[in-house]
Amino acid sequence: MILNHIWGLYAHPKHEWETIEKRHESLMYSMIHILVVSLIPTICGYYAAAHIGWTIGVGDPIKISQGGAQLMAGALYFALVFGVLALAYLIQWMAKTFDATPSFIQSLELAAYTSTPMLMVGIATLYPVLWFVALAGLAALSYSIYLLYSGVPIMMNIPEEKGFIYSSSVVTCGLVLLVAIMAFSAVMWSMGFGPEYIS
Repeated sequence: MILNHIWGLYAHPKHEWETIEKRHESLMYSMIHILVVSLIPTICGYYAAAHIGWTIGVGDPIKISQGGAQLMAGALYFALVFGVLALAYLIQWMAKTFDATPSFIQSLELAAYTSTPMLMVGIATLYPVLWFVALAGLAALSYSIYLLYSGVPIMMNIPEEKGFIYSSSVVTCGLVLLVAIMAFSAVMWSMGFGPEYIS
């Protein structure tokens, strides 16, 4: 029941958005969805970093100590959940500009289901080769953006013309949020919270 919209978002996204819009599950339902799906990149990323090792170009795979990988996985999980919640807040905050009045639950549903492909592609890290993960991530990002553009008019109950501009604004804010999280990670890394590499 928790993940019952995932297949629909891949198979027939517009119809699934209409179903989500009609049902409006509880806040707890959306939070459980985010908390469960965010485990995919967290667990796969941990396993790849600590047990398989990342391959960047030629040379031996680069591994991280299990303690360091656990710390990074915990930080990643927190950042993913925080990022989706922040995106939901931004969606609701920008709504007034586009004559929409969504509840926080509607905004959270839009953020959660739009982010789902980006979270689920974390399974690609089980083959930790940089070019492969980058291509998989790019494909997931493209589909997340498509879900956003198709879902905003339905979830926010606004015309498609306004929905396009609204979606573009959300994409811009989402990218700024992503860069901010990456910058924070880089700062923490430079302050000595980086991982310990092992051969």
